[in-house]
Amino acid sequence: MEDGDNLIFRNEISSFDSAVITRRQQVEIEFSCIYPKKSNVSLEFLVHKIPYIFREKGFGKFTYQFEFFQSSLFNIMVDPATYPLEVDLQEIVYMEIVSTSSVPNTKMFVESCKATPSDNPNDSTYYSIIQNGCTKDETVQIYPRSQSQFRFAIEAFKFIGMHDQVYISCAVILCEAGNPNTRCDQGCINENSMTTPPHNRLVREAVLETATHYISQGPLRMRRSTDSKAVMALNLNLVFIAGCLLAAVAMVSGVVLYRSSKSKIKYQPLPTSE
Repeated sequence: MEDGDNLIFRNEISSFDSAVITRRQQVEIEFSCIYPKKSNVSLEFLVHKIPYIFREKGFGKFTYQFEFFQSSLFNIMVDPATYPLEVDLQEIVYMEIVSTSSVPNTKMFVESCKATPSDNPNDSTYYSIIQNGCTKDETVQIYPRSQSQFRFAIEAFKFIGMHDQVYISCAVILCEAGNPNTRCDQGCINENSMTTPPHNRLVREAVLETATHYISQGPLRMRRSTDSKAVMALNLNLVFIAGCLLAAVAMVSGVVLYRSSKSKIKYQPLPTSE
């Protein structure tokens, strides 16, 4: 049965056996289990990443800020208080990375981006979105931006298996703007033709670009459909019912053991002295 707010299960445990009569007091125990239809659960998340701050020779102090946005206009940032972000499968997710530097005339380059089910860029489970400056996912869209910005979007997806969240991690570099001897000016490098740039040693000596830094943001969580919510609610109800049945079995077992111990006490005639 149920009322407005709860599911109520009632039953009775008794020690009656199949005999016609008895000379012992019988046990009758009524019990009920009440399970609320709705409940509130909470969990604290430390999710939204504040701007990443770095210091390097030749570039001083510089930062990277990775944010999600509500549309392709990139004018309304997603409120950090709403993290983790809930999205639908195939919904377009808009992202922006912005660099700031104490040194003028710098250019930012996003060399790679990948998705992982954990906040660990080195997670063995990952999906490449951008690699060597080239887009790897067919749904990726790159938007016009300034030298200190990188704006892109991708259709939301989820990892197969026991994963319920997605983090986006990117490898970024800051370079001297307009210098052809930097990784920033090379852009997309096809894997088939990729070779070690002959200027690489000179770049490091002249400090024309920073080291590669990894930044991330997330997580994204896929909204559950109405059907999956109903299945989850049904599963919770089944678990609760099973718990009630186990409790009833335990009580019956206790009664049986109690009766068994009582039945061992029998009357015996006292010995007579002759």
